[in-house]
Amino acid sequence: MSRAKSKSKKDKKSKKKAGGLTAADADKHALYEKAVQSPEADIAFARRAFKKHFRREPLRLREDFCGTGLLACSWAASRPDRSALGVDLDPEPLAYGEERHRAPLGAAAERVRLVQADVREISEPKADVTMALNFSYFTFQRREELLGYFRSVREGLAEEGVFVMDVFGGTESMEILEEENEKDGFDYVWDQDDFDPVHHHMRAYIHFRFPDGTALEKAFSYEWRLWTTPEILDLLREAGFEEPEVWWEGFDEDGDGDGEYERVERGEPCEGFVSYITARR
Repeated sequence: MSRAKSKSKKDKKSKKKAGGLTAADADKHALYEKAVQSPEADIAFARRAFKKHFRREPLRLREDFCGTGLLACSWAASRPDRSALGVDLDPEPLAYGEERHRAPLGAAAERVRLVQADVREISEPKADVTMALNFSYFTFQRREELLGYFRSVREGLAEEGVFVMDVFGGTESMEILEEENEKDGFDYVWDQDDFDPVHHHMRAYIHFRFPDGTALEKAFSYEWRLWTTPEILDLLREAGFEEPEVWWEGFDEDGDGDGEYERVERGEPCEGFVSYITARR
């Protein structure tokens, strides 16, 4: 799911055009990055959240569930005194990131490490900012698992450290639906295939569809628990974090997110929202 998730029940249906990408020549990792990730915006927000507490520049990033490590590499490239650690269990996107993102950094590549490991088992080096984005921590479906992860994140932060994550919700988050959004040369499709309201288990897919009618169906698959914002805030406090905060995205005239986030004590009822959550060690 993209942070730019549609707030409207109407899906955005793209018009099929001749030419462009096809399923035969497209790379799913590159498509995911274009459709879902916004490293510049995430880095700017992490800097804002950190400086709110500590009045200095954050230099050391840990990107959990990093996939291709795009955020980690973008962080290191953003300043010559910044370093980053990316952690993920899946070797395939890590290998892609090593070739496409880390190696092209040149000398700056020395300030980035992409590591295949369980995020709960990494506590060094200490990070100024740890980020878990695109709802990746939803993979932990039991309370004790998510609490254990939050405790490990806190252990891996420097004394002056901030945890940044995102969360989605709203009435649409519990529905069976498919949203299609037109991107440059392809359509990005978020497919909520199944939802169990008793356990909040959800199954979701990302599909990519192309102008020639071909597609990468189920390019990415997710078995998640849909965690709610108050559950997450309670678990962060229980894990020892201080001042967990919710940053609410504004809406434009069409009811879509405008990319501007402000700290709130209360949100507003809506069909869909994506928020940042931050917590100080």
